[in-house]
Amino acid sequence: MQELNIGANEAGQRFDKYLKKLFPEAPSGLLYGQLRKKNLTLNGKKAEGKEILKEGDLVQCFFSKDTFDKFRGLAAKEHETNAYQKAYQKLRGIQVLYEDSNFLFLNKPVGILTQKATPEDLSLNEWMIGYLLQSGAFTEKELATFCPSVANRLDRNTSGLVLCGKSLVGLQVLSELIRDRKIQKFYHCICHGTIQTPKTLEGYLSKNETTNQVTISARAMAGATPICTKYRPLATTMDYTLLEVELITGKTHQIRAHLASEGHALLGDAKYGNVDQVKEDQREFGLKSQLLHAHHVVFPKEGEQTMEARDWQRVLAPLMGKTISAPLPSKFQQIQATIFQ
Repeated sequence: MQELNIGANEAGQRFDKYLKKLFPEAPSGLLYGQLRKKNLTLNGKKAEGKEILKEGDLVQCFFSKDTFDKFRGLAAKEHETNAYQKAYQKLRGIQVLYEDSNFLFLNKPVGILTQKATPEDLSLNEWMIGYLLQSGAFTEKELATFCPSVANRLDRNTSGLVLCGKSLVGLQVLSELIRDRKIQKFYHCICHGTIQTPKTLEGYLSKNETTNQVTISARAMAGATPICTKYRPLATTMDYTLLEVELITGKTHQIRAHLASEGHALLGDAKYGNVDQVKEDQREFGLKSQLLHAHHVVFPKEGEQTMEARDWQRVLAPLMGKTISAPLPSKFQQIQATIFQ
């Protein structure tokens, strides 16, 4: 018999959902059969699977050790753990900006994926879990039923702030704040052309999944999503503008495509910029990608969300009204100093 205690990151979900995470290699029908036969019990009693787990609950599994290990897919989990350790050792330049028991905020360098695109990739998400294992904040056993995760994504060649949830409630809070646009997200970029006044851009974005490229239109079209981008100039020359951009909606390549549609492509942006301009950016500044940085976020000062209000306030209390910033990469700083002397 194996006994498992329900912790904070497992509590609040249905028992059958927990079992499916615990035993990913076991068919759902088999798990319900084991519940009926009382080979899986909750607090020493027969369970249906609909029960909502509470912290401190006891799960008992009357399986042989071989069956228990087989259902849990321990070989696959060992492979995942190796990937976390490998990412933590190999990916360089990731900076921890803020950490508490529920949240971990990171500064991502250019050239690193936020989440892997293929099984072989190493990404910031794997690095983050490797970091938590290395620091002792998490154990391999805890990863079986809850895996910390990033809550927002940046393009591979966009640098800056990535928000991660260390706990289940932390990840839920971040997801809810981002979904409801309660977190203000600001980017810094340098674009071509002179922009003298702040502006709010609205439009519709369509994505080509084959080319991973988006187009912007002024009118609604089938499959297009409404977008909104605000910006204000921080410094200007006759040829360039340093912008602070507030991302109201967060869609693929939104800032890059929206500004390019206004005739202000980002420096180094080969996907949305003018070919000749991009070649000049590469020659003059040594750029290999767009100059875009997720600079800071501002958390709400107060308010209740759809989560139970007391939990939401407790978890978010250390961040209420706070601004979390990610320092600019040295390359960005050098180019900014060169242009806006």
